[in-house]
Amino acid sequence: MQTMELITFISLVIGIAASACAIYFGVRNNRRSNKTDDAEEGKKDGVILTEIGYIKSGVDDIKRKQETQDRQHIEVVTRITAVEESSKQAHHRIDELQDKMNH
Repeated sequence: MQTMELITFISLVIGIAASACAIYFGVRNNRRSNKTDDAEEGKKDGVILTEIGYIKSGVDDIKRKQETQDRQHIEVVTRITAVEESSKQAHHRIDELQDKMNH
């Protein structure tokens, strides 16, 4: 009977050792997998932040160009207003000259 008890004990020890090794390697593999996932996620985040930076830069360029166009538009409107006033005065003088010629 002692031989049977010894074999049972050895089987029990081997089973416990195997279970402990399985748990250890499982945890170790899980940690390594998490580190790899974190590294990949970090790369993705870096790419996204870089792309956002490019988009922001493009939007800033568009804003600067729009501000320049707004200033040019205001200048053109101001000049057109001055030309219209000058044109009114010229028409008024022409009308006066026509009146003098007709009388």
